[in-house]
Amino acid sequence: MEKDDEWLQELQNEAKSLLVSSDPGTTAGLSNKGHPSSSAWFSQVDYGGTAEELESYFNSCGQINRVTILCDKFSGHPKGYAYIEFADQSSLKAAMELDEGTFRGRVIKVLPKRTNFPGISSTDRGGSRGRFRGRGALPRHANFCGGQCSRPRGRLAR
Repeated sequence: MEKDDEWLQELQNEAKSLLVSSDPGTTAGLSNKGHPSSSAWFSQVDYGGTAEELESYFNSCGQINRVTILCDKFSGHPKGYAYIEFADQSSLKAAMELDEGTFRGRVIKVLPKRTNFPGISSTDRGGSRGRFRGRGALPRHANFCGGQCSRPRGRLAR
């Protein structure tokens, strides 16, 4: 039992050190697997640029594992965005210094890759998505008197 507690404490300390040591301006956060991400997001990439050209342009930063250019799924044309996965964090830092650089005549933006954490959504605003209002809710287009009915209640007089 004590070994499990020590092991858990070691893991928590390691996680804290990773979170404290990562500076959002220079490095990316943790990937979904818990390891530091060494990928960068590039925007305003020239539409005629190829993965080989991007790789040769950023090759001076360090070893590149993968270059991904995002394309429209219907037309297949490039969107102007790309990801580059570097071998280590120092390569990522060197690529971040090329922010606002010129690639094929266009000024490109270089940012660390954003990490999506499970269960956290930037678009979820809470509340109900459907039109279900439950029993006793006012009609959608209530009249000017606050949705009160104009029919008499109770027994009808005969």
